[in-house]
Amino acid sequence: MPSSFLFFLHMVPLFSLLFSSMIYNSNAHGPPSPGYYPSSKVSTVSFDQGFRNLWGPQHQKLDQQSLTIWLDTTSGSGFKSLHDYRSGYFGAAVKLQPGYTAGVITSFYLSNNQDYPGNHDEIDIEFLGTTPDKPYVLQTNVYIRGSGDGKIIGREIKFHLWFDPTKDFHNYAILWKSSEIIFLVDDVPIRRYPRKSDATFPSRPMYLYGSIWDASSWATDNGRYKANYTYQPFIGKYKNFKVQGCSIESTSSCRPPSGSPSGHGSGLSPKQFAAMQWVHNNYLVYNYCHDPKRDHTFTPEC
Repeated sequence: MPSSFLFFLHMVPLFSLLFSSMIYNSNAHGPPSPGYYPSSKVSTVSFDQGFRNLWGPQHQKLDQQSLTIWLDTTSGSGFKSLHDYRSGYFGAAVKLQPGYTAGVITSFYLSNNQDYPGNHDEIDIEFLGTTPDKPYVLQTNVYIRGSGDGKIIGREIKFHLWFDPTKDFHNYAILWKSSEIIFLVDDVPIRRYPRKSDATFPSRPMYLYGSIWDASSWATDNGRYKANYTYQPFIGKYKNFKVQGCSIESTSSCRPPSGSPSGHGSGLSPKQFAAMQWVHNNYLVYNYCHDPKRDHTFTPEC
């Protein structure tokens, strides 16, 4: 192996640290306070209380209620909730791997793809792997009744983060109610997807999943950068699982936690909206509704 290539491999972690510092210090202050913290209203559940391994058991390790899953050339790994839900708050603290992670997706999402193959619903939080000179992209997405099957009709809104998600654990959550879906990062709302019609809103029960897998065909710069297993294993860490939802066994009176202070009903408080607007003004990467290449007859909510 040429010495110049060995030198490059040796220097990659240093380049990664340098670029990471430049990227995340460019706008060091965080968002304004949302004034309300939904995660504080929900109790933590242990992994064994709420989840089980779904695939890749040899690539999953539980230690002191911190779950580590990883991807290498042999397999990735995934887990699934013990119950399915028709609404609720679903959160976890996640820490991502630094360095070269292009092509790799670490995820936390709701889906009923096993119950409705080819016609499923899904609500996604996905961390799209990256190269050392660029920050992670957090992709939020909603699929309704097969829009994620066959001819894909995604509703992607993507963000960079105002912190380095590889340095520490941060809390990511989906609040799914009958009237809206709210995506949160450290209790800051980053996206609100309101129910504008039955046809554009998921309403069938879903399970909660997490996984790490190779999506080289599209994950990083539309597939330009692939997973490079020189840097394996690729690791995702999860802890502080918070689940409070209405399962299909729950009574009709069951309600998910509120996403905003009392008195605001559906939607966000002015402080929450201001915090979300700050994120959009500073860290929005892509909004499907603003994409001129998309046929918006398929996304009437835009």
